[in-house]
Amino acid sequence: MNSERRGPRRADGPSGSLRWAARGLSAVTGAVLFGALMAAPATAAQSDDGHGDKCGRNELDISSAVVDSGPLQGTQFRSATNWEGNAFLNDSRNVGAWINLEVLPGAPQCVVDTAVSATESTSTVRLLFVNLMTTDGLGYQAVCTYGPTPFTGANLASACGPGFIPIPGTPV
Repeated sequence: MNSERRGPRRADGPSGSLRWAARGLSAVTGAVLFGALMAAPATAAQSDDGHGDKCGRNELDISSAVVDSGPLQGTQFRSATNWEGNAFLNDSRNVGAWINLEVLPGAPQCVVDTAVSATESTSTVRLLFVNLMTTDGLGYQAVCTYGPTPFTGANLASACGPGFIPIPGTPV
């Protein structure tokens, strides 16, 4: 029986050198990756890279309502937020156009959630309710009238009267 003790092998030749370098590179890469993963949550809210912002949010939201009766049947209203905490409205009759809700008076900053609903009627008065919630838990609502003309950036403010009004006693 051979009791010779074996130590680490010397890197002899080109293939041995490469094995040693690969192990060293692997250890360094693992340490850097670990540091990056540990640091990311602490800096995401302060980042200005489009995935976290001044509002401290790092998520998106979308909501929709479909008119399922009356002369505007099939019209869909969508509201959405972006990474910067802004809210937008889309009228399906105006394909691809998303209106920044900052065109309305009282539009809140740092929006984290959005919801829309629409009344359905055969009369000429139809209402669209746009609800927004901010990072500080305050709710806001705008009530807009809609008809056969699609919403655009030019006509939304006149359709939404006073704009956004804080919802009193929002329980968040």
